[in-house]
Amino acid sequence: MPAGVTVSVNDNVVTVKGPKGELSQAVDPTISVTIEDGHVLVTRNSDEKQERAFHGLYRALIHNMVVGVSEGYKKELELVGVGYRASNKGNVLELALGYTHPIFFELPKEIKVETKSERNKNPLIILESYDKQLLGQVCAKIRSFRKPEPYKGKGIKFVGEVIRRKSGKSAGAK
Repeated sequence: MPAGVTVSVNDNVVTVKGPKGELSQAVDPTISVTIEDGHVLVTRNSDEKQERAFHGLYRALIHNMVVGVSEGYKKELELVGVGYRASNKGNVLELALGYTHPIFFELPKEIKVETKSERNKNPLIILESYDKQLLGQVCAKIRSFRKPEPYKGKGIKFVGEVIRRKSGKSAGAK
């Protein structure tokens, strides 16, 4: 575990505290979580398929919580399209996505937002949080306002995401 992070377990609930925040996760009773000299051990009682699945799931969830409260997570969304804009006032995100009205989206208090608009570049929305699950959920919600379409590639996409493009109509076909 990184310095400054404490993990505690009571009644099948793992709580992780760190410099960025505090997260907790309920764990299935078939999985046991123990803390031994700076390591969190996740063990299972048997080798059944469901218990093996839970073992990997809870190990990954606890790891994500430890990384989140120590380092945090960051996701960047890019707005591709003429006239698409993003701005924020506090934790309220305002999006202009080619609809007749702007979209106002209030973000949870755990998420910090920043918008960048540079000339001749696509606007960016940068979201940061210590909760990976919540961050992914909010990003998916923002992306759902205008998903990237396959013909021109317009819409909201993650930075680095590759959109599969289609060719469109074939000219001169009879």
